[in-house]
Amino acid sequence: MANFSKSNVPQFSVEVYQNAFLPEGGREVNAIVTVTSTGGGTTGGIPLPGATASPGHVPGYVPGYGPGPGQATSAAVVLMVDCSGSMDYPPTKMRNARDATSAAIDTLREGTRFSVVAGTHVAKDVYPGNGQLAVADAQTKAQAKEALRRLSAGGGTAIGTWLRLADRLLGAADVDIRHGILLTDGRNEHEAPEDLRAALDSCAGRFTCDARGVGTDWEVKEVTSIASALLGTADIVADPSGLAADFTQMMENAMGKEVADVALRLWTPVGVEIRFVKQVAPTVEDLTGRRTEAGPRAGDYPTGSWGDESRDYHVCVLVPEAGIGQEMLAARVSLILPDPSGAGAPQVLSQGLVRAVWTDDMVASTSINPQVAHYTGQAELAQVIQQGLDARKSGDFDGATAKLGRAVQLASASGNQDTAKLLSKVVDVVDAATGTVRLKAKVAEADEMTLETRSTKTVRVKK
Repeated sequence: MANFSKSNVPQFSVEVYQNAFLPEGGREVNAIVTVTSTGGGTTGGIPLPGATASPGHVPGYVPGYGPGPGQATSAAVVLMVDCSGSMDYPPTKMRNARDATSAAIDTLREGTRFSVVAGTHVAKDVYPGNGQLAVADAQTKAQAKEALRRLSAGGGTAIGTWLRLADRLLGAADVDIRHGILLTDGRNEHEAPEDLRAALDSCAGRFTCDARGVGTDWEVKEVTSIASALLGTADIVADPSGLAADFTQMMENAMGKEVADVALRLWTPVGVEIRFVKQVAPTVEDLTGRRTEAGPRAGDYPTGSWGDESRDYHVCVLVPEAGIGQEMLAARVSLILPDPSGAGAPQVLSQGLVRAVWTDDMVASTSINPQVAHYTGQAELAQVIQQGLDARKSGDFDGATAKLGRAVQLASASGNQDTAKLLSKVVDVVDAATGTVRLKAKVAEADEMTLETRSTKTVRVKK
């Protein structure tokens, strides 16, 4: 385990959990990499360029990253509110959306840049307007909430246009953290799927975004794809009255972020193949296809913004065959922060090693590391829930029963009680241990959508 232990900055640590032993001829190496960021807070951090504090008096000063001592991390947030015609059905939905956005604005830290975008088949920055961002203080918060009161529902839904406007607004801000919050109540019917995909591709890596679906008339895969592409969270707020609490929590989380653009760098020796790199906690997110090359035999996988938190990643590689008694470095995992100027070398925040050792001890080589076993099960849990729900929608009830039964079995075995409760609203559980279930004849649409939206949420392994 290595640490990035500069004072006044978030400290990153990397811990590697694996069974390094392979049998003769064995090639697959699995490791769970736990990344933890602690001690940043909003009162410390690494000084911004041009900060008035003298770097000579700050131990561990790293030029160009984050805020200075006693300064908060600079951030910009764009709140995208669905104002399409369906937000008027029922009329309380629009009112709750306005109230929720007001609550989020109240949660903004003083000095945060922000904007409110009204989203229909076009996007309009309704506050402060003219392509600008406001600076949060008592006056601008009051003005933003007054602008919200004037919002009304009407028009279609083209979410790609909302995201592109948010990107333009956030891109103009000289800040550490760029974040979006997006609320929709309907399907993205007024632009082609490829237009939304192109917008997500354009915005990826430029800002993070949390997405929420309110009610039950929106498309789960659309909302979750937005959060996935932009490294944010996705959830359902089935009852619009719950929006204010959810928006407040989302904004509090956004205000707690201290370091942006952290990458997980994987270096592998000659002959080693990468099978996959996945985030497995707090949610399952396959990062394998998001690799960007970072020099010989090294690639970076995006992780987004960090506050005080811990996440787990599953790294799987194939090593060349070797004889009994031989040992090799299978991979080196590093946390990387790029030089914000683009001119210097990236900062290595922390580092861990993945090893491979060949042995003729069958007990050692066949033992499965508990962390690896746990998260392999959690990834399968997310997959079989999606497969089971898709089968149910297509009328394949036998297939749905088998997949959702397996999901119940996995949730029970791993102690994932939240997912088990959601599953129990879609199936009647006969025996959780064996995965014996019956599909419920009637399932509330909100219950099915909640299970689908939250299917990738995992429970942490007990270490």
